[in-house]
Amino acid sequence: MCVTAILEAVSSLSITPSGPLEGSVPALGAKNAVLKEMAACLLASGTHHLTNVPATSDVATMSELLTHLGCDVSWAGVHALDIEVPAADQLVPHAPSHLFAAMRASLVVLGPLLARCGEATMALPGGDDFGGRPINFHIDGLTAMGGFFNNDPEIIRGSLPTGRLVGARITLEYPSHTATDNLLMAAVLADGRTVIDNAAREPEVEDLCQHLIAMGARIEGLGTSRLTIDGVSALDPTTHHVVTDRVVAATYLGAGLVTGGRVHVPDARGDHMEMLLRKFRHMGATIDLSNGIELSGPSRAAAVDVATLPYPGVATDYKPLITAILATADGVSVVTENLFDGRFRYVDELLKMGALISTEGHHAVIRGIIQLTGAEVYATDIRAGAALTLAALRADGPTVVHGLDHMDRGYEDFDGCLRSLGATVERRA
Repeated sequence: MCVTAILEAVSSLSITPSGPLEGSVPALGAKNAVLKEMAACLLASGTHHLTNVPATSDVATMSELLTHLGCDVSWAGVHALDIEVPAADQLVPHAPSHLFAAMRASLVVLGPLLARCGEATMALPGGDDFGGRPINFHIDGLTAMGGFFNNDPEIIRGSLPTGRLVGARITLEYPSHTATDNLLMAAVLADGRTVIDNAAREPEVEDLCQHLIAMGARIEGLGTSRLTIDGVSALDPTTHHVVTDRVVAATYLGAGLVTGGRVHVPDARGDHMEMLLRKFRHMGATIDLSNGIELSGPSRAAAVDVATLPYPGVATDYKPLITAILATADGVSVVTENLFDGRFRYVDELLKMGALISTEGHHAVIRGIIQLTGAEVYATDIRAGAALTLAALRADGPTVVHGLDHMDRGYEDFDGCLRSLGATVERRA
């Protein structure tokens, strides 16, 4: 099977409310881990094997990017990828701009390419549109390690005059997930010790560390805000099982919560979702952690206040899902976005469905109503699309969510998984 075949997209999702959802559905591997771990394979020649890989369009895009860089990427059974990486002098440290423009995570090939090839040229990365996410954390950190950049408004051009990155002390102004990943991957092949302070602490970062350690990297401080990396001269390919996607798990659990149903995600990690599960309990959900996560929802959720924060706080990716659930909760809720500008853009679509939400700056005040109204709405990013789908499950008639290509970036067979839970969902071209 050709990996890039997944890139075929349809345009919309039709949802007709069908009562409480019940059943079991897996979350599979995390989008925010697998894309970085695919890039990490660039650090060592040979055949790498990744398991628990979701068949999403972002995985297909990263596969195509790696192919243009000189790798051979192929499915090796269900949810498994083989990535064959050539010698450093056979890697091609540049690729077509449309592949970088397709997703933000493409930026993480920068560190590995500098470390292996001593140079990299790439277009500015794209991805979801929810406000500015500067790349200066990446560039400043790599510069501290000896990289030289000659950029223009559209192209990043990096080189390594000394021939090898050198260890450095780096303090991130903000615990950026993607910047931590990029600098971490560069540091494992640097000459000497690198310390990354104020590093991101997400489970996906820790999973990347585990992957790199299995390849022969020397990393300390996993799961903390200080990562210490002692560079090695070479790494080896390995087999790695990608950590479960906690946002996908939250989506399906949220579908159970908003419909008053019972949903089981057997591979979900409760220890990675503690703050979100606390909020779900405050909304009235009963949660069983004995085998993955099983959530039983109330007939109507209770209002809660939520603020996004870096891990282990409530993730910004959870917020659209929470907002959609609270739109039909009993009472008034306040949701605060502390991480990104522009991440309330989906609220206008919820308003089309009759939601009573007012926004000002980083805050949204949500006055819950018993039931939303079916409407034609548009997804602006992955999680917004998922949130509108959750809202549609609690509407009084059919809803069409346009922009299904967004959801296909982060969810494997999104509509099929919802149907397995009893939802009435149909893809439309």
